[in-house]
Amino acid sequence: MYVIAGVSGHTGSVAADTLLSQGEKVRVIVRDAAKGASWKARGAEVAVAALEDTEALTRALEGATGAYVLVPPRMGSQDPLGENRAVVASIAAAVRAAKVPHVVLLSSVGAQLESGTGPIQSVHHAEVELAKTGAALTSIRASYFLENWQNSLGALDQGILPGFVPTDLRFPMVATADIGRTIARALVEKTPGVIELSGPKDHTAEEIAAIVSGIVGKPIKAVQGPLDQVVPTFTSFGISAPVAQLFAEMYEGIIAGRVTSQPGNRQVRGTTTAEQVLRAALNR
Repeated sequence: MYVIAGVSGHTGSVAADTLLSQGEKVRVIVRDAAKGASWKARGAEVAVAALEDTEALTRALEGATGAYVLVPPRMGSQDPLGENRAVVASIAAAVRAAKVPHVVLLSSVGAQLESGTGPIQSVHHAEVELAKTGAALTSIRASYFLENWQNSLGALDQGILPGFVPTDLRFPMVATADIGRTIARALVEKTPGVIELSGPKDHTAEEIAAIVSGIVGKPIKAVQGPLDQVVPTFTSFGISAPVAQLFAEMYEGIIAGRVTSQPGNRQVRGTTTAEQVLRAALNR
């Protein structure tokens, strides 16, 4: 029995779907029973639990051969790192109490560092704490989500694709579908360790803009905004200032080369291309 959290999001839903399609027994964790109805119809067990509810989460994890967990983003939080540490403590306690033999964690490129990486600090902490539970741990350190470019597509009518890293900086990116499939494969393989996950190829913002240009049929230029505009830009979208400040630190870490994969770990590349993700986002 594989227990999957995050099925209301992209990674968990793909992982659960992949495992069910392979004939595996799956239990999904949802906060609201209504959100589990479609999974129940497909033959999955449904457990209702919040990740911060240790008692309910322990019940959801009981009998698991392996479990997929994550630290969900809290975009409106005034204390994102503190709240995430509480969630990690709950997950670790539940894993320990339920005696889960193998855990797959959605981590991030750069999670080997304790600080200087913005929101990635939370998954660094999760890796450390889950390693203490006695469960075998597979950390999937995903690179920059290709889907993040959707946040820049609103400026296409101006002919630009805005971002906060140098437009000629090449860095790894990956589709959430590839993350979900890698989670499913890691659960079945039961091999502990770190997987550094990226897409078929690394890209620059200029290359992403060129792909978008080809899709929409007009010139699109990649534009780098200054880092001091990260916080006002993010807060204008309703994101809290403390969360926005963490993302500013993350972008600084990407530019400085801190947020990068760790040599010696298993390197895995997905198969979903940037064009596939962007076409889906643009309905083209």
